[in-house]
Amino acid sequence: MSDPVVVLDDLRSESEEVDRLVGELSPAQWATATPAAGWTVAHQIAHLAWTDRAALLAATDPDAFAAEVEKALVAPGTFVDEGAEEGAALPPAELLACWREGREQLQQALREAPKGARFPWYGPPMSAASMGTARLMETWAHGQDIADALGVVRQPTARLRHVAWIGVRARDYAYLVRGLTAPPEPFRVELVAPDGEEWVYGPAEAAQRITGPALDFCLLVTQRVHRDDTALRAEGEEADRWLSFAQAFAGPAGTGRAPKSAPEKAPEHASGPAPGPASGRAPEEA
Repeated sequence: MSDPVVVLDDLRSESEEVDRLVGELSPAQWATATPAAGWTVAHQIAHLAWTDRAALLAATDPDAFAAEVEKALVAPGTFVDEGAEEGAALPPAELLACWREGREQLQQALREAPKGARFPWYGPPMSAASMGTARLMETWAHGQDIADALGVVRQPTARLRHVAWIGVRARDYAYLVRGLTAPPEPFRVELVAPDGEEWVYGPAEAAQRITGPALDFCLLVTQRVHRDDTALRAEGEEADRWLSFAQAFAGPAGTGRAPKSAPEKAPEHASGPAPGPASGRAPEEA
């Protein structure tokens, strides 16, 4: 089981990195379009702030969070966009202040949570560690959208291990949301970390194998890159199939990104909490 303190420390560092991307932007830059269709930089931060607020409610006021879930069930296809739209309409300084305050309140709530506590969510209940890991994955992924929009190349860090871990754990969920049956046998995933270390998941004798850079795997499972633009390799028919639709995030099947060699097509935003995981297995710690 993940140590929540380690996860939350990494979440804070990841949030601060994204904060540095947007902290000094002009109003015009906040309105810059990102690779997610219809979403500007402001929408990306507004989504992170909105989800942090939802997570804070889940951790501190389950009844209030249940009311939010009811709202989501009424408009499952639009509630994520509506939350982002509302926040993006704020002046940038106010939006930034809201995000900073909300994420710090969530940090405090998760750090003070009793050992073994589990919080309601749009899918299965989550522990403090799994909630922090999910928030880190989303923060990194939406930060990537912002970096791409601004033309910034981010240096990958060891924090990617949390994103990779969710991507591996969410294998069966990716099958489920596409109406497919996941293979019963585990896959072997061998990733090269940014510092050259190897991150390994699954049994060594597995016939289905994925190998390649951890950064590429994380970009793929958050659907921030097309598989053709990665150095990932698959051995086995099912491993190859999985790489075509892998996703680390909850909710409906994402549309992914077009390959760089193909005509540009605006993808849908690829991560955000949604009611979908309630009927299946969403990623959480073992």
